[in-house]
Amino acid sequence: MGHEAGNPGNSGSAAVGGVAGPAGSLPVHPWRRFVAVGDSFTEGLDDPDPRRPGSYRGWADRVAEELSVGVGDFAYANLAVRGQVLHEVVDSQLGPALTLKPDLVSLQAGGNDLLHAGADPDKLAAILEGAVESLSFQGVTVLIFVGPDSGRSTVLGQFRTKIAVYNENLRSIAEHHDALIADLWAMTELHDPRMWGADRLHPSSMGHHAVAAMVLETLNVPHSLVPLRPKPLPEQSWREARAGDVLWAREYLVPWMLNGIRHQSPSAGFSAKRPVPAPIDEAVPGSVEPGSLGQASAPHPSAPHPSAPHPSAPHPSAAAESTHLKRGRIFGNAVPPPAE
Repeated sequence: MGHEAGNPGNSGSAAVGGVAGPAGSLPVHPWRRFVAVGDSFTEGLDDPDPRRPGSYRGWADRVAEELSVGVGDFAYANLAVRGQVLHEVVDSQLGPALTLKPDLVSLQAGGNDLLHAGADPDKLAAILEGAVESLSFQGVTVLIFVGPDSGRSTVLGQFRTKIAVYNENLRSIAEHHDALIADLWAMTELHDPRMWGADRLHPSSMGHHAVAAMVLETLNVPHSLVPLRPKPLPEQSWREARAGDVLWAREYLVPWMLNGIRHQSPSAGFSAKRPVPAPIDEAVPGSVEPGSLGQASAPHPSAPHPSAPHPSAPHPSAAAESTHLKRGRIFGNAVPPPAE
């Protein structure tokens, strides 16, 4: 519902967007209040915000920045909480999102569920459909994310089939409820390992940039996000690539598997970074303070503090991600192919 003004094309399919036109042109979309709902992927891990050291930017902030151009009354809230599984996202974020009276909501969740044994993509889709139905009933434009293609050759390629089944369910839901699909699966650029952070689970700054451009094109909103074209990676020997895989498994995969057995909740002690709608360039009352990495004002006693910088940015994000993984859940939705 509400798609015609933005002309985002048929439900469930990405329309052609583009680069913004001349300065001073009229707003080219109908949305005035954007609320993002989800887990750490929507919060913005691992895309350090240079304007707020210790905080994250992410694809949603980048989309909000573009949507705000030329729209003086535009406001944006981000309710995403790292570590939450689908039912937690729906139970804790859907109600608050509706009270904010948005006209555009992005809904991304389920990846944390699918990376666990016994996860049923059909049951998960049924939970998400209830949320989409509630939003659509209020006349909200709903944007649903489908997970990326991790590839059969990746460390977690065993989850590829479940992600694909879940994605097809979501496409059907989008068609039935006139929602839009943000198609991560179709983004072949995400196969580049530089699109992902050190944990191979959260997009890097480059990855979030690419996702934001895809979202804006899905909404058919002209934008200024020029595709980033990094130089080719230097060739790695088989031994070097496997050494990197072993290091990743030791630092991220093994701790996650061990602590997952203990049923520790990685979302404890964390809260939304932008709980109330505000212009994108304004601080939000009650939001996460810079430097807290999304931690609530009353820190959970078991939430460790990051201690090492990310290898590709002067922010403590990589150590934070390691902390999140070691607390019992993987937050992202896919693992890129290991470098060959």
